[in-house]
Amino acid sequence: MYRERRIAVVVPAYNEELLIGPTLETMPEFVDRVYVVDDCSSDETSARIGERAAQDPRIVSIRHKTNSGVGAAIVTGYAAALAEDPDIVAVMAGDNQMDPAFLPKLLDPIVDEKADYAVGNRLINPEFRKDMSRWRFVGNAALTLLTKIASGYWQLVDPQNGYTAISRRALETIPLDAVYPRYGYCNDILVRLNVYGFRVQNVPHPARYGLERSKIKYSSYILRLSGLLLKDFLWRMKTKYVVMGFHPLVFYYFFGAIFTVLGLLVGVYALHFKFVQGYPIFVPAVIAILIFGLGAQFLLFAMLFDMQAEKNGGWY
Repeated sequence: MYRERRIAVVVPAYNEELLIGPTLETMPEFVDRVYVVDDCSSDETSARIGERAAQDPRIVSIRHKTNSGVGAAIVTGYAAALAEDPDIVAVMAGDNQMDPAFLPKLLDPIVDEKADYAVGNRLINPEFRKDMSRWRFVGNAALTLLTKIASGYWQLVDPQNGYTAISRRALETIPLDAVYPRYGYCNDILVRLNVYGFRVQNVPHPARYGLERSKIKYSSYILRLSGLLLKDFLWRMKTKYVVMGFHPLVFYYFFGAIFTVLGLLVGVYALHFKFVQGYPIFVPAVIAILIFGLGAQFLLFAMLFDMQAEKNGGWY
């Protein structure tokens, strides 16, 4: 128990034979249950989990028959945890990257009823991210901006951080079977939490890297995740601001996108008008700037309305 709350931890693992043991050995004593989900590892991960489970009765070992992705592994752990009715469920990766000493800081906002979902934040402090590579930081920063727009959590930083804690009622509300099964699950969950009105809080903590090596290739990952975030954004607009409750910001986003793209197209035509056809560029250039500016203004107003909805909405 932690502050009179039953705590469960989900540990997804894939080919972590070297690090899964140290991860489980350092699990805090106040944790009531640990669901370790082996996503069909091809090394000795399963054996290492079994060895720890024999020594620690809190550990529940679960193994996927096929490799389904880290998101699917976490959803499997969430479902197993819900069956035993914990108050809060945290996620700690099996690569020993997440310092268990910071787990109470993730639990406190939920125990104090300030949020239903707490997310670690490694980017807020240069000292915290000193061990993070520059390429990894740039990739995380880009994905943070895209996730802010898609999820509606405009104050959130470091949404790629897998060190999280979630309340039971949030887990019971969001459709777990619809969560994206691979890397990108954390962004997808945020979109769904926003639609259902749950508050999210960042918890600063330092990055910790050792033998762990990121399995994410950011060059392809950002492109793939951008498509997911666009799909999630459109789903959020439709579900939250049309189906569940109407808000005119959907029209601001729609016309903003139309006019912005149209302004860019007119700008390209203005360049063709000048340098290919040899005519003066002034009139088409002014038209392009006006149309693009109108589109940008619509988009900024839409974002402002979305920020206000984040500030005023929520369960608490």
